[in-house]
Amino acid sequence: MTDPLHKIVIVGGGAGGLGLATKLGKKLGKKKKARITLVDVRKTHFWKPLLHEVAAGSLNAFEDELSYLAQAKWNHFHFLPGRMCGLDRDDKTITLAPINDEAGQEVVPERSLEYDDLVICLGSTANDFNTPGAVDHCLFLDNREQAERVHTTLLNHYLHAQASHEKSPELNIAIIGAGATGVELAAELHFAAIELARYGLDAIQPNKVNITVIEGSERILPALPARISSSVHKQLQKMGIVIQTRQLVSEITNKGLNTKSGDFINSDLSIWAAGIKAPAFLKDIAGLETNRINQLVVRPTLQSTLDDHIYALGDCASCSLTNSKGEPFTIPPRAQAAHQQAELLTKSLIGKVLEGQAPLTFTYKDYGSLISLSRFSAVGNLMGAITGGDMMVEGRMAKMFYISLYRMHQVALFGRLRTGALIIKDFIGKTTRPHLKLH
Repeated sequence: MTDPLHKIVIVGGGAGGLGLATKLGKKLGKKKKARITLVDVRKTHFWKPLLHEVAAGSLNAFEDELSYLAQAKWNHFHFLPGRMCGLDRDDKTITLAPINDEAGQEVVPERSLEYDDLVICLGSTANDFNTPGAVDHCLFLDNREQAERVHTTLLNHYLHAQASHEKSPELNIAIIGAGATGVELAAELHFAAIELARYGLDAIQPNKVNITVIEGSERILPALPARISSSVHKQLQKMGIVIQTRQLVSEITNKGLNTKSGDFINSDLSIWAAGIKAPAFLKDIAGLETNRINQLVVRPTLQSTLDDHIYALGDCASCSLTNSKGEPFTIPPRAQAAHQQAELLTKSLIGKVLEGQAPLTFTYKDYGSLISLSRFSAVGNLMGAITGGDMMVEGRMAKMFYISLYRMHQVALFGRLRTGALIIKDFIGKTTRPHLKLH
């Protein structure tokens, strides 16, 4: 039987996709005005900007993950676990790959899902630029499982050193990429080194944990203002973190990194945090326009250039706009951009379903950027509606704003009352658990 309701399918349950499904569920699903379906390969949601904390052990991902099924029940949308593997624009269907168990046995067969409007928000994965040895010898931070693998590998190095009784062992960590993820990860790992020694894993002393950040650009945080880059650079150096700029990695081995300048950087633990690309299967999918990093090219309405019924937002979308000076620019791959796009698309789809209105045009507002340096500090700039200009913030104020970003994400998903309860839970939890995840 054909479903008479307008069918909106959202593929990808990241910050933008889950926020969009939640709001459309409340506005359309609850009133039986449309059938909202969220599809994701995982069963739980975790806020990606916190993955570096999971990797270092500063955050227990299992305490902060959200069940898609529960969120769907609470907010009147449907959730289907699955991985999108095909798109038929003529029949307006997507194909979901079979789901197998750990033994390889098929649990759920391949399925097709109809849509009237399709929203693709699959986020991004690391772009290793086909660097030799990256896949075999690097760890990545694309999802919770990868972040937990970094943490487990880190702990294993400490356990090995503790059992070997080697005199004054060292741990060399190399982070490729000095964007926000690489910089924040370096600070978190420095904090982890201090905490692990305090909890008894003291064979490797904090001053023997050698963290090197390698960046191809002239400075760290190249996408942010130079004054922020300079401030963060100085603070990382105070922690003893080595920063190498204008260095391009040519090969990664199990012993370390070769650079194009001929240098070799020793590394026991290499982590790739440079560059992004959209999932490979999106490349030219169903004849849609994509760019060199697999992003779907969209118009300012967030509609794909070749199909009015297919939208894309977040890191998997390439959206070009014009600023107030008439200069073209492309929306940066940031959480705030995905959040703003989800807000606009919520209004567009509600207007289309209820009033038959044309989709709205996206306007990007840069509210600034904040960089967390673990428990030590935070640095950033706040812009636009928040300050009326461009203001650099550091220290406790910056840390407060940084924490508030996650709380705002929680408010969008849970509402103010439940977010308040979560804040109280987290505060109480700090008194009953160690400062670092030790397992």
